[in-house]
Amino acid sequence: MIRRQRAIAAAAALLLGACAAEPYRLDGPRSAAGVDVAPYAIVEQCVELDRGERIAYYFSSVAPISFNIHFHDANAVIMPIERKNVTEDSGDFTADRKQIYCLMWEAGAEPSLLEYRIRPVPGR
Repeated sequence: MIRRQRAIAAAAALLLGACAAEPYRLDGPRSAAGVDVAPYAIVEQCVELDRGERIAYYFSSVAPISFNIHFHDANAVIMPIERKNVTEDSGDFTADRKQIYCLMWEAGAEPSLLEYRIRPVPGR
């Protein structure tokens, strides 16, 4: 159990570092289908948003997964949106500050197949 926790912590640290090191602007829709998510694996898409910018998201998965939208503030991880054990969700997210926000899907003990779409929402 401790070995698994260490492996998960190491993988999370690598992913978190990758999220912060390679931010990108979401200039158009981004989608993927048939993404294999191994047991306890993480899939992450990070986008840089300015304050007030909005994105729309949708995803579905074969097996229940956990989903969140998060950002890093010093040593803290802030999750404005968090869903556990879901196979589908959609919504809009508005950034309350300029930041790199990461959409993250995590499988549980059962592997899953993921489909997702992310798109910018034009200002009103």
